[in-house]
Amino acid sequence: MVGNPLKGMGLGGGEEKAEAETPKDPAAAAGMTREEYEEYQKQLVEEKMERDADFLHKKAERATLRVCLREKYRLPKSEQDENMIQMAGDDVDVPEELLKMVDEDATEEEEKDSIMGQIQNLQNMDMDQIKEKASATLTEMKSKAEEKCSVM
Repeated sequence: MVGNPLKGMGLGGGEEKAEAETPKDPAAAAGMTREEYEEYQKQLVEEKMERDADFLHKKAERATLRVCLREKYRLPKSEQDENMIQMAGDDVDVPEELLKMVDEDATEEEEKDSIMGQIQNLQNMDMDQIKEKASATLTEMKSKAEEKCSVM
C-alpha cells in the first residue's frame, strides 16, 4: 500500500508510460519487421542511385548536344559541358531525336545558303518595295554627295 503518492497526481509519474509506448525502432514505427524495413531502406537507396545515374546521363547527353552546336556555330567551348561529359564517361551519345532535329536544321540552313534558296527568297520578295528602297538610297546618296562636293 505504500507507494508513490504523487504518481497518481500526474506530477512526474506519467512520463515513464509515454516513453514505453513510443517504439524506438523505426521498423516498428513503420509497422514492419526489422528485416522488411532493412530491405525497404536498401531498395530506396538503390532506386535513388539509379535515378541519380539516369539524371547524370541525361545531363551529359545535353552537354554533348551543346558541344556539337558550339562546334557547328563556332562558338567558344564551355568547360562546364566538357566536365559534365567526363563525369558521365566518354560513352555518352546525343539522343537520336535531338540529332534528327539538328540535322533537319542543318539541311534547312544549307538550302537557304544555296543559290536555289537565294533565288526562292528573291521570288518571295516584293519587287516594288525593292525598287522604292533602291531609289530612296540613290536619292540619299546624291543629296549627300551634293552637300560635300561644291563642283556638283
